Amino acid sequence: MSWVAIIPDTGSARCRYHDNARRSPARRTFESVSTPMHVMVLGAGVTGITTAWYLLQAGHEVTVLERREDVGLETSFANGGQISVSHPEPWSSPAAPLIALRSLGKPDAPLRFRFGTDWQRYVWAVSFLRECLPGRHRNNAERIARLALRSVRALRQLREQSGIEYDHCAGGILHLLRDPAALSGAGRRVQQLAEWGIRATLMKPSECCALEPALARAPDLLGAILAPDDESGDAHRFTQALASLFAGRGGRLLTGHDILGLVREGTRITQVLATAEQGSTRALQADAFVVCLGVGSARLLAPLGLRLPIYPVKGYSITVPIVDPARVTTVSLTDETRRLVCSRFGDRLRLAGTADIDGYDKRIDPRRIASLRAWIDAFFPGATDLASAEAWAGLRPCTPSYAPLIGASGIDGLWLNTGHGSLGWTLACGSAETLMEQINART
Repeated sequence: MSWVAIIPDTGSARCRYHDNARRSPARRTFESVSTPMHVMVLGAGVTGITTAWYLLQAGHEVTVLERREDVGLETSFANGGQISVSHPEPWSSPAAPLIALRSLGKPDAPLRFRFGTDWQRYVWAVSFLRECLPGRHRNNAERIARLALRSVRALRQLREQSGIEYDHCAGGILHLLRDPAALSGAGRRVQQLAEWGIRATLMKPSECCALEPALARAPDLLGAILAPDDESGDAHRFTQALASLFAGRGGRLLTGHDILGLVREGTRITQVLATAEQGSTRALQADAFVVCLGVGSARLLAPLGLRLPIYPVKGYSITVPIVDPARVTTVSLTDETRRLVCSRFGDRLRLAGTADIDGYDKRIDPRRIASLRAWIDAFFPGATDLASAEAWAGLRPCTPSYAPLIGASGIDGLWLNTGHGSLGWTLACGSAETLMEQINART
């Protein structure tokens, strides 16, 4: 079966917001569907919880099933925190094969491919190389850009209507240019972003430091691209806060339920089997099921004959306490040379990035963490408590094109919202809104 990402036309949204006379602005909702369903969302990361929220707002009865003891404890837990509309270009780019070759044997390389016995890794890698062709790369980037623009608008609307708090910062993202090659291509990139409707400005080092004085000691800074409409925020805190709102508005959240499989009766999925307390098995019924299980999506659906092109790509982060706020950035940063992102959440600083194609192994490589600590020490020396750094590694659910899978699965009653790679936080609200519209229209 061939899979393609379903990316919306940002101007063709069919759902409208309206005010109920008895509702406060924080309870503004979508126009209810004429025939509500019981929808079960599988997975309670940022994608699953936003999906559940939009479906609930549209008038459906919604249950979320999650194997962990709380929401947002997997890939959403400690990611880079950026709502990065200005970085729609996927890792699968014309430059990626050379980057991978140069990375062989280098412990601090941005992209590392580890050889092993998992044949799916090689199938995925071949598809990844195909997506690196210039035409396919441009097409993928354009589709991701459209969805990202829609998503940031939806996030702002959700924030305004709900009053949700998650250490968000609307100060934009500064893409740091630290080598001549990145600087020489910056003008073309700004022009390309403009063609997609994304604002960006090329800045000199002095302008960067005027905007963010904490960059005065940034090594090898040649310039930057400022994307003023981008944002940052704690995805884990957002997921927990939205889950609380979801439960308060009548949504049902079942944690501690390990999903075993889906039951198909005829042509339709009718139940999900899950383990609960003391290992007992439950058969839970619904009218429709939405798979938002990240890297677990492909394994769950393989017995049904659905071969999702999703494979884990491990990323790392460290979160450190800030001891001198004046010497630490407030603007979110992207180091284009190292493929690292830096975001500030109040009195905490997070640095995240890198990509290890190493199967489902979640163990933390100390060399990766040492590299992240060295970056913070170089940019903001003495301004953070590196001795108290919290290290983390998570598995990003990546398709070869880095475009997510959103929409009908081809099996009645089964829907997909998964495979967002490193852009799950950026694309969460737009993906959820898109899927809600498709479920409402039954398309």
